[in-house]
Amino acid sequence: MTTEPNTLAEQIEKVALDETAEETHVNEATVEGNSGEKKKKKKKNNKKKKGGINQFFPDGVFPEGEWQEYTGSEENLKRVTDEEKRYLDRQANNKWNEFRKGAEIHRRVRQTAQKNIKPGMTMTEVAESIENSVRAYSGTDDSLKGGMGFPCGVSLNHCAAHYTPNAGDKVVLQYDDVMKVDFGVHVNGHIIDCAWTQTFNERYDPLLNAVKEATNTGIKTAGIDVRMTDVGEAVEEVMESYEVELDGKVYPVKCIRNLQGHNIKPYQIHGGKSVPIVKNGDTTKMEEGETFAIETFGSTGKGYVVHGGECSHYMKNLDAPPNAPIRLDRAKKLMQAIDKNFGSLPFCRRYLDRIGEEKYLLALNQLCRAGLITEHPPLVDVKGCYTAQYEHTILLHPTRKEVVSRGDDY
Repeated sequence: MTTEPNTLAEQIEKVALDETAEETHVNEATVEGNSGEKKKKKKKNNKKKKGGINQFFPDGVFPEGEWQEYTGSEENLKRVTDEEKRYLDRQANNKWNEFRKGAEIHRRVRQTAQKNIKPGMTMTEVAESIENSVRAYSGTDDSLKGGMGFPCGVSLNHCAAHYTPNAGDKVVLQYDDVMKVDFGVHVNGHIIDCAWTQTFNERYDPLLNAVKEATNTGIKTAGIDVRMTDVGEAVEEVMESYEVELDGKVYPVKCIRNLQGHNIKPYQIHGGKSVPIVKNGDTTKMEEGETFAIETFGSTGKGYVVHGGECSHYMKNLDAPPNAPIRLDRAKKLMQAIDKNFGSLPFCRRYLDRIGEEKYLLALNQLCRAGLITEHPPLVDVKGCYTAQYEHTILLHPTRKEVVSRGDDY
């Protein structure tokens, strides 16, 4: 007898795992031994788990995202038909395909999550269900070959980013909450960074529409040789044309001016370039072959965030001072575990719990003080306001740009 899945975790796992694999019950089969005696042999229960998302794409080729042509210079307009550019694009097919695999995992997990996330769930249940499903779809136990690109953020209301529950967190999702669901999927270090805002009360729709349209405007504006400030200016113009009425008061939607998009490098979620969401005078240009996370944040508050709340997100510092002193032997062992399991990918305390680390806070704090690990605490606007986020990953091919994480949902 089987029962319908009744939690978010079960709903997503039901899709992620191979449901057609046979589960044989323990039974007895009669076999004849060398002596002629009849012996009884037991069959073991064996529900076989196949290779995650690969089972749906046996040829190993994953769906392309949304294509957009470059605009602007005459050179960019010719890229689609330029044979040299087409050749360069084909040479990177393996890389593009790994991004597409991560994007397909993201789409499948988020579309199931969107249907099943409900008020009354704990934030831990929401985050861990999504994370476990990404791991199941990835089809590998090696977290450096595939899986979570960074912890699942479930930031609520005035908290715009970088909140995921630590162990013991009792926060429960409410009907009037505005939750930003931001999680990454990586395949061999190629990271998909993609986010949406989940609400249940329709009164927030104008806020969500503002941020969604602003993100799509940023995507449309981005491209090879485009200046960062020009993307920010286009986003700001669209975002701040919206307003939202809450409890009889009208609030302008503001860009959160100190939150930005960014380029993505292998195993490095922030690659060094920032994509503003307001005009800021940055003349740095996007370049051929780069990958960018185009993300925008809107707020009914000040439009400016500061650190607030208990830290949960951490990441290895790639610019750490050489030979940084680590006094505690426990800190040295923790650093080895971080290198082995996460490398330069972001992680959270729940991930340390998951790999069996215990009583690690003192050691973790020492690694942070030594500059080997960086803390990324929650980012909050003024209490009582609401913030929203939408984000997609784009690939700047030599010929066209690909919104690789695009789905039917957003």
